[in-house]
Amino acid sequence: MTTKILALVVVFLLSGRVIAEESPVVGPAKGSLVIMGGGGKEMGSIFGKFVELAGGKEARIVVVPTAASSNPKYNYTRSWAASLAREKLGVREVIVLHTHDRKVAESEEFVKAITRATGVWFGGGRQWRLTRAYGGTRSEDEFHRVLERGGVIGGSSAGATIQGSFLARGDTSGNTIMVGDVQRGFGFMRNTAIDQHLIARGREKDLIEVLEDPERKMRKEFDRAAMLGIGIDEDVAIVVRGDHFEVIGKEKGAVLIYDPRKWKEDTPVEGKWETVRTGGSFDLRNRQVLAKGAGSFPQKQ
Repeated sequence: MTTKILALVVVFLLSGRVIAEESPVVGPAKGSLVIMGGGGKEMGSIFGKFVELAGGKEARIVVVPTAASSNPKYNYTRSWAASLAREKLGVREVIVLHTHDRKVAESEEFVKAITRATGVWFGGGRQWRLTRAYGGTRSEDEFHRVLERGGVIGGSSAGATIQGSFLARGDTSGNTIMVGDVQRGFGFMRNTAIDQHLIARGREKDLIEVLEDPERKMRKEFDRAAMLGIGIDEDVAIVVRGDHFEVIGKEKGAVLIYDPRKWKEDTPVEGKWETVRTGGSFDLRNRQVLAKGAGSFPQKQ
């Protein structure tokens, strides 16, 4: 091999390594995520950010209200998100899409709207209903393709938790069980467990149970040792691009980050999270707070 060819091979290999290193390890390779911890006072601004990322008035929005109920008589077409998009934000194309039937979720007709969407928003309720309806179906594949096209996935409450790979509070018998009978999220953020309504409902310590899994209920498909916990308070959201997120929402809103890789045997419970406030940012690849944002969260004892 000549010196010139050898040099080209080395450059190619090094370039390939750089590309591999720069590929996101947690967040999406393309597109954006808007993950809101529930609430309602900041819904307009946070949902407005979602619509902006999806293309503004020219966006093609699909709203998925399936988490709201298991009752077939529930009015799934009535959606605050759809109304907000149409009436307040002037989005021309907004479709509410729902089924509990996995055969329907597999159908070409059902997924047609998702294949055109520039943004998909998942509403609140119980997150396991989303997994039961769409997990492993053609619909879920198309949700991921929205990101691959450079679109945006958003959601609040249940629609936040479903975006992680592990489904916290996914038990069908109640939402206080952290490691339940439905464990799989959609994995738009890999190796993560996402909780919501965090401080408003006194849930600061709950993700520790997921990451320590003392009863060993977590299935082997999940790499608990590599998992990152993200707890988001009401009226707060993270906007994720690649392996970076910024916090938006109410003044001094809080997002708590749980990284078990940093814990030791004598780490107190109150020392098992870091706080990023509104305006702050976080490096998901290196698990580092880049900017703490406005103020610091007083940890509960």
